[in-house]
Parts: sequence; C-alpha cells; structure tokens
Amino acid sequence: MEILRKAFRRNGQENSQVKQEGGDGVDSKQRAGEKAVEFVESGMTVGLGTGSTVFYTIRKLGEKVREGLKIRGVSTSQRTTELAKEAGIRLVSINDVTHIDVNIDGADEVDPDFNGIKGGGGALLYEKLVADLSKLVVWVVTEEKLVDTLGAFPLPIEVVPFSYRQVLRKLEKRGLRPILRMKDGRVFQTDDGNHILDLHVGRIDDPCALHRELKLMSGVVDTGLFIDMANVLVIGGEDAVEVRRRPEGAGRGCP
Repeated sequence: MEILRKAFRRNGQENSQVKQEGGDGVDSKQRAGEKAVEFVESGMTVGLGTGSTVFYTIRKLGEKVREGLKIRGVSTSQRTTELAKEAGIRLVSINDVTHIDVNIDGADEVDPDFNGIKGGGGALLYEKLVADLSKLVVWVVTEEKLVDTLGAFPLPIEVVPFSYRQVLRKLEKRGLRPILRMKDGRVFQTDDGNHILDLHVGRIDDPCALHRELKLMSGVVDTGLFIDMANVLVIGGEDAVEVRRRPEGAGRGCP
C-alpha cells in the first residue's frame, strides 16, 4: 500500500501525554499505527478501523497474533477485512459481540475536544457503529490532522442512493456546498451500497448542531462528525509519538 508522506504542523493543545522518541527513519504513520497496538491485550475484541495509518496497526497486530496474541477483530470495511485476513486476525461479526474492548481507527481532523471528522475513506457508517460499541476508542493520526476548529476537511455524509439528488439539492439551498463523491469515473459506493456527499463547509463552529440538522434530513444515513467518541489520540510526528488522553468527564456529547 502506498503511504503518502505529508508535512506536519504541531498543535499547541496539550492533554496528559506520553512521548516516544523516533529518529529511526520510520514513517510517522507507521510509528503511530504500531504504537496503538500497545492498547491491545490478549483476550480482547478489537475494532479494526480503516485507512492508511491503521494499516500499520493491523499489520503489527498480525505479527503479535503469530507470536501468540489471542484476539478477535471486528472490521469496519471490506478493505480492512482483507487486510486482517492476510494478517491472520480472526474476525467476527459486530452482531456476534456484546461489546468491543478497544477500537483503533484513524481520523481526518481532530479538534481540541477530541471531536473529529471521519469518512475520507468512505467507511464512516461502519466506523461509527463499531466506535459506538467500544469501551475505549483510540484514534491514530499524524500531526497535521490536529486543528483548532473542524471543517477544513470536507465533511462526508452517507446518503441512500434512492433520493441522493434530493438531499444534494437541500444541502445546496442551505449553503453547505455538497459534492457527490466519485471514484474512477463512477459514483462512489460504500460497503453498505450508499453514496457519499462531501460538504465543503469551511468551518464548523457547532458540530452538534450541524450533526443534528443533517441527521434529521430524510435520506441521510449518518454524518462524518464523530462527537464525544475518542478517548485517546496516538499522534505520529516526524521524530516522536504522542499519546494524549481525554480527561475524565470531558466531552458533553450532543444534547
């Protein structure tokens, strides 16, 4: 898998954190993805996210499984299912578990309150369902994903194909600048058979209000706003990995 290398910027927000020095020439995504494996213990049910950083988590988990780690995984996409099977990780359906011990996933943007935008890879619905069932949610990101305010990254929303043009028109009237996601010259389709509309809003001052507004719109399955879900950030930088933990009691969710 081709992993894009990007320039990084540091966000000044500091929560309780641990730094692991790098300097070994390892890509920051790989360093962060592998660090997240430390949250996994034998006997756990593990949510397996989707994306280029979690690729390294899955690969490292496969190594640990071959060394004797006993886990079962819940996949969030067909791509992740294929990777997990190649790595030798036993998979189970989300319908066959009562909870998930730890969920490791990526994010496209994360604000200082640990709210995020996800869905750049097109798996937001399954990712949210798995996160919602998880006792601990760990997001693995690189430094440039940290922002003061969400919205620079286009906000994906998953919509049913039957009426996606009607939803698109409503969003246009509200000034949310939706664009139908395409891939290889065709309309992109999620693993659940839905479409993705990417909203170019620029800035989201009230993520809860926008999430509620979109969810109440007929035809919208879910949004890429993940609010009050992440507990831990594993942040890969050029020379170090930071682990930031959301303080106990922080996060107010969406009333």
